Order: sequence, then structure tokens, then C-alpha cells
Amino acid sequence: MQWLFASGHAVDLVLAVIALELLWLTRWGGWRIADALLRLAPGALMLLALRAALAGMDWRWIGLPLLLSFPVHLADLTRGVRRQ
Repeated sequence: MQWLFASGHAVDLVLAVIALELLWLTRWGGWRIADALLRLAPGALMLLALRAALAGMDWRWIGLPLLLSFPVHLADLTRGVRRQ
């Protein structure tokens, strides 16, 4: 199991589950694609940053997805507030 985490492939498995969740939400859950993407994207971006860190990539590849996750999260919050 150590190789699974050391290589970052554990994150790949979680990202695959998120992709399946996106498919389920949009196909059978009645969600619009934009709503589902905004809801799932911040977590997926943080997981990409984790994968970059586990793989020993340069700090820029860790920081960029972390930086992008915040405005996407704010967009999701703003979209939710406007609907209420």
C-alpha cells in the first residue's frame, strides 16, 4: 500500500470516484453540468495539488491548483446564494 500513496496513485483513485460522481449527478441526479462541476471542482483541484506534492513536483504545480480552488469555491457559494 505504501507505493500507492508514495506515487500519488491513491489520489488518482479518488479523482476517478469524483468523475463517477459527476457522471451520476448529471445523468441520474438531475443536476446541471455547471452546478455539478462547480460543486466538485474545488475538491478535485485540491486533490490535484496533493497528487503533485506526493509525486515530488515543483511547488508551482502544488500552488496553482490550490490557488484556483478558492475562486471556484467562491463561485459555487455565490451561485448557491443567488438560487435561495
